[in-house]
Amino acid sequence: MTTVKNIPLLVKWLCQLPEETDWVEFKSNDADPIQLGKNISAIANAVAVSGRSDGYIIWGIPDHDHRIIGTSFNPSKKLVQKDDLDIGYQTG
Repeated sequence: MTTVKNIPLLVKWLCQLPEETDWVEFKSNDADPIQLGKNISAIANAVAVSGRSDGYIIWGIPDHDHRIIGTSFNPSKKLVQKDDLDIGYQTG
């Protein structure tokens, strides 16, 4: 389980990137579970290869301008074969 101390600051920092990277993916809203799995795998591989400690998929931010718009996506309510997508991160 990952601990993130300041999510708003992290999101603002990531939004300043000029474009998505191999370790950052922005999503405006809901995601197809199959594509989401592929994205998670690709980001995990990119993190491992680059030596970074973290990778991110952030909902509520469009790819083209990285402004924060919010989202209705709720991973705990998105079921795939009766399991939700919530990974259970912890702030603190």
